[in-house]
Amino acid sequence: MTPLNYNHLFYFYVVATEGSITKASTRLNLTPQTISGQITNFEANIGVNLFDRKGKKLFLSEMGLLIFSYAEEIFQLGDEIKNILKRKQPGLWHTFTVGITNVIPKVLGHQLLSPVLKMNESVRLICQEGEMNHLLADLSVNKIDCILTDQPLQLGSHVKAYNHQLVESGFTFFAAQSLLKTCNKEFPDNLSDLPWLIQSKKSAVRPSISAWLEKKNITPNIIAEFDDSALMKSFAKTGSGVFCSPTLIEDHIVEKYGVKILGRTAEIKESYYIISPERRLKHPAILEIVNSATENK
Repeated sequence: MTPLNYNHLFYFYVVATEGSITKASTRLNLTPQTISGQITNFEANIGVNLFDRKGKKLFLSEMGLLIFSYAEEIFQLGDEIKNILKRKQPGLWHTFTVGITNVIPKVLGHQLLSPVLKMNESVRLICQEGEMNHLLADLSVNKIDCILTDQPLQLGSHVKAYNHQLVESGFTFFAAQSLLKTCNKEFPDNLSDLPWLIQSKKSAVRPSISAWLEKKNITPNIIAEFDDSALMKSFAKTGSGVFCSPTLIEDHIVEKYGVKILGRTAEIKESYYIISPERRLKHPAILEIVNSATENK
């Protein structure tokens, strides 16, 4: 098998990063013809088209996207080697890559992951957001170290990994003061009279919210659904509707968005998990996250 030509791989990486051969040629101080020829040779040697060419535009092919993800890791490690040589001392950093499902509130993700940066060991934390299925695929090939999510790994999953519960939270209901001026009922009856902003059906807690509302005989007037909890809160800040969010972060929500607390319930619960390839945790950064969450319960 022909050895991989890392010069060719680097030219490919720069073109994919810059988005065009012209921009890559400026960065590399080479002619566009030289780079184009190197990419063509690379594709011929590996027997794969890395780009889909549409006119003068280049788009990464499916295989190109996969190769790019590995190239990115390779050249990031190369940058670390250069930094070590520049400092003339051994590297002090350990990379810790966490996949975060995109329904996790950003402030909660910060609370749960921040202990990693306070460890005695120097750790470079890399956070990558995505859909659960994509993150599980990355976990299965060791591209990430763990997943932070609100959904446990289901039995029968094709990925060999394990759930480690971090925290559990009840829910708090919020609304802007301007929205409450015409509402005279007490919580939770006032929820029937207010427009609703609610988590999308992708969220693990959505069925629990719906079940609680039904139990309380509340018929919500849902005017918008959101994957992004920060966007939902931004709409609520302007008085668009009432919403609920984990009680764990209610102080932050009140302070940042200027909304009022309508009430709380422990009947709606949401749990947050680390999914790791390890049944018995050994990774020091994951242990730090789990231990810190346990201490703060």
